[in-house]
Amino acid sequence: MKVLLTNDDGIEADGLQALRRALLEIPDVELAVIAPDGNRSAMARSITTRRPLWVQEVDFGDGTHGYATDGTPVDCVRLARLGLIDGFEAQLIVSGINHGANLGDDITYSGTVAAALEGVVLGLPAIAVSQQSAAREMDFRLGDRFDFAEGARFVARVVEEIDDFPMAPGTLLNVNCPAGDADGVEVTRLGKRIYRDQLKLTDEQDDRRRYWIYGADPGFEDEQGTDLAAVAAGRIAVTPLHFDLTDTSGMDALERHGLARLLAPAAREVE
Repeated sequence: MKVLLTNDDGIEADGLQALRRALLEIPDVELAVIAPDGNRSAMARSITTRRPLWVQEVDFGDGTHGYATDGTPVDCVRLARLGLIDGFEAQLIVSGINHGANLGDDITYSGTVAAALEGVVLGLPAIAVSQQSAAREMDFRLGDRFDFAEGARFVARVVEEIDDFPMAPGTLLNVNCPAGDADGVEVTRLGKRIYRDQLKLTDEQDDRRRYWIYGADPGFEDEQGTDLAAVAAGRIAVTPLHFDLTDTSGMDALERHGLARLLAPAAREVE
């Protein structure tokens, strides 16, 4: 199987390197690495369209190499798809291991999840994997210490069995690993994040002002069955995600509302 490994923390990030080493141990896996040349966290599904991309080969010091780009995580997947590596056509996208969790509503901001979603767009199975820090924070903020060993082993086992996984087409797995030894694995749905953002003026110069707009310590609804609750309880959360954002019940309601009538000229009010 041909596996593309990428991330949003950068090609030198410890999480990516831990996962890279674990994937190299799998028989019959041909691994390619294309990742940003620096941190691209919280870039979501940004792409680079107004300039060309720089790409540089990176020697990993163990007889293998990868490619670093000044683009985004999604750009990395596109580079692979468009033939950056001769003879390599990815069959699986693996993104991570992210430094910090990607849970609940946070996934919409995540470059890690965005790269996996690009795999789904391209018709490929994909896995996004993130690691809670030793501080046990419950959001995407960077902690100061990470242990990626268990998460890397777990994802490597998933990759080994991916052909047998009951994954519907157009689905990715969002994996979040808790700090310390995991107390099991739970298949979850996305939880609900509680943001506590504030507008905070930090500097003022002539006609310019500088603001912080994101607050610290976001909370979450501790609801059983969610990814947030599972990680808070020390379990690995595995959440299947798909790209179809269509609200089918909303379609029915709009159909009943009769939108076509809005094409007719508005009746003039008769005095």
